[in-house]
Amino acid sequence: MTTHSPSQDARLETLRAWLGTQGFEADSVTPASADASFRRYFRAVRGGTRYIAMDAPPEHNDNHPFVAISQRLADAGLCVPEVVLSDLTQGFLVLSDLGSTHYLDALTADNVDPLYQRALDAVVTLQSAVDTTGLPVFNSERLQTEMTLFSDWYIGRHRELTLTHDQTQTLSATYALCIESALAQPGYFVHRDFHSRNLMVCANGEPGILDFQDGVIGPITYDAVSLLKDCYIRWPEDLVDKHLRHYHAACVSAQLTDADYPTFVRWFDWMGLQRHIKVLGIFCRLKYRDGKAGYMHDLPRVYSYVQDVCTRYEALAPFAQLLRDIGADAEFSCAP
Repeated sequence: MTTHSPSQDARLETLRAWLGTQGFEADSVTPASADASFRRYFRAVRGGTRYIAMDAPPEHNDNHPFVAISQRLADAGLCVPEVVLSDLTQGFLVLSDLGSTHYLDALTADNVDPLYQRALDAVVTLQSAVDTTGLPVFNSERLQTEMTLFSDWYIGRHRELTLTHDQTQTLSATYALCIESALAQPGYFVHRDFHSRNLMVCANGEPGILDFQDGVIGPITYDAVSLLKDCYIRWPEDLVDKHLRHYHAACVSAQLTDADYPTFVRWFDWMGLQRHIKVLGIFCRLKYRDGKAGYMHDLPRVYSYVQDVCTRYEALAPFAQLLRDIGADAEFSCAP
């Protein structure tokens, strides 16, 4: 059962009061979901119509990008929540409701192909049609900062280890290879968390896209690897390859890249390595800093993606040895 602190309950009452001042008299306001940040979502029903009320405390969240990027995605014809009301000073928004069925809840072996094809087609639209003017660039500094989460929170906090000089050099060299591969790719709009928990199954068949406020200009394969090597669900390699081929062909057709498929696969693999190294750190930070231990159940799956990539590229042999030396292989020996 989800419990809320007194401060959270106070914010809920403030949210209810704010809705009233906006002339939005809700018949009911009930918890809808929470995410890995400080945001909470409530389902507000008014006159039989359902809305989502977002509580995003401004001391933890800059809500301006959410509103701005929501409009950019809508202008590109993508299915995103419409911002109905907003008070960015207090951190309250009312959004249209895209439903309650996430991809993660709906995906089966029977429907994964059409759902993923529509999702990857949406990624192509994100990259070819979304206005990226003024967005941050996913540059080498940002990529490095993300991977440092692995050093700080997985190795340092979770495993309580201090690396030797040689191990530190190996880790730095691996990070540099990931950055080199990412920067070699053409850059377009990147959602950054385009996975099964942030996609909704909408009535019109299009994927409803959530949690897009951290969008940047970055590597072409980033969102595809977030989806196809999802931290919350894993699919057989032949299915991943089939959809990656579809996505590559769509990118070539849209003139987003002229890279051949082997090059694209390498970009995809190394982008996945960068992302999953980061996620290993983030999930540990969520546990130790934020008290959200549930994400640790997904750590073995994330690590299994790292293992797989290490077996495919000779340049990653030192990193694979480092992981063995620090006991990561033993910890995740039952990775799904």
